[in-house]
Amino acid sequence: MIVRVLGCSGAIAAGCKTTAFLLDDDVLVDAGTGVGDLTLDELAKIDHIVLSHSHLDHVLSIPLLADSVMRRRITESDYRPIHVHALPQTLSALRQHVFNGVIWPDFTRLPTDSRPILKLVPIEVGQVLQLGGKRIEVLPAAHTVPAVGYAVDTSSGWWVYTGDTGPNPALWAALQGRRIAQLVIETAFGDDERPLADLSKHLAPSSLAAELQQLAGSVPVHITHTKPGEREAVLAEIHAIETRHRIVPLASGECFSL
Repeated sequence: MIVRVLGCSGAIAAGCKTTAFLLDDDVLVDAGTGVGDLTLDELAKIDHIVLSHSHLDHVLSIPLLADSVMRRRITESDYRPIHVHALPQTLSALRQHVFNGVIWPDFTRLPTDSRPILKLVPIEVGQVLQLGGKRIEVLPAAHTVPAVGYAVDTSSGWWVYTGDTGPNPALWAALQGRRIAQLVIETAFGDDERPLADLSKHLAPSSLAAELQQLAGSVPVHITHTKPGEREAVLAEIHAIETRHRIVPLASGECFSL
């Protein structure tokens, strides 16, 4: 499986794209601004989107993607909707706040009610999805809104994406005993903003260190969701962590073969 990092920033600035990962060419994990770097041909190949939660930096490309590819994917002779997989609360937020005819047209009913470009599919923690030949397990997350992470089974082990989360004991319990090829975990704030990180249920370097102590073995750890302008300071604090794991930051445009 090829993992392509389309976006891994906690907000936008020049060169900074919000969270999105492309698995092979057909499954999108979150849909932040990084999706906009794909060509129209690449966008048209996406069959599934799995969402971690409803916050804008993770979902804002869905309505634009639907608009861009609808004509290519839905014709009189061919009907290929994009399936959006998320918690029921996340899907409800999309219906109420995005696809409401005010913020954006309702592409869960366009071009017709019977043949929409988007199909919303509810999931739950612990569920195993089979999407495009990939086995994807829904993991628990601990955020300010209902949220999940994902583990994807690959020939190299599990690719694990935590989603946005604060301290999350249930995650480490779910991962116990697994061979992890890559852990993608957020660290949104520096320790100078640890109270804000705790309040918003994100991680800071000190809380990241405590979380990684619960992860057995030696695992490649990749940091995501750091805020623009704070990246260097946060990474310096992360690099000072004493851990058995190898910690490196993600960068948009990176690809990993697992």
